[in-house]
Amino acid sequence: MASALRYSVALCLTLALTVLGVQGVQGGRVECEKLPVEMCAFAVSSSGARCVLEKKYDTATHGVQYECQSSSVMVEKMMEWIETEECLKACGLERMSVGMSSDGLAESTDFRSNLCSDKCQNDCPNVVDLYLNLAAGEGMYLPRVCEGHKKRERSRRMMYEKVPATAEGPLSGGSILAFVPTASLSLASAPGAL
Repeated sequence: MASALRYSVALCLTLALTVLGVQGVQGGRVECEKLPVEMCAFAVSSSGARCVLEKKYDTATHGVQYECQSSSVMVEKMMEWIETEECLKACGLERMSVGMSSDGLAESTDFRSNLCSDKCQNDCPNVVDLYLNLAAGEGMYLPRVCEGHKKRERSRRMMYEKVPATAEGPLSGGSILAFVPTASLSLASAPGAL
């Protein structure tokens, strides 16, 4: 059911871009301010500016409104880019992500697992480029972050593989007394005892 819904959303977005001529994509040009909010996050305008979803409080309606804005973050290689649902899923991102933040790199193991996955790293150059630059702004190098994350995951996996599911011990059928040493020392017989 959920996959059918995702497929429908992806199909609608594709139709909006190709058939209906979405306002933000007129004549092959992507303008952040004209993109629907559902397509804003992780998009790149024709001028190379990254689009950013902003959340604003509307005092008239006392509600929250979203709008798509051009950011000051520029992209050199990928212009006129609307990120695919497949990449968002592979990289662990949400379509309605507000702002741009590297917080997930430091805080969320699940996010790092998705972002550092082979599928995301190999198939989603726009997302990788964005987080490479966000990480650099925080003094981190994304390939090194991913390498460290993968090493920790491998060592964690190896540790779980080495630990048997049920370890034999005194409480698994044996007697605790079986582990008591047969010879004991008393303080009186110890050398130098008073």
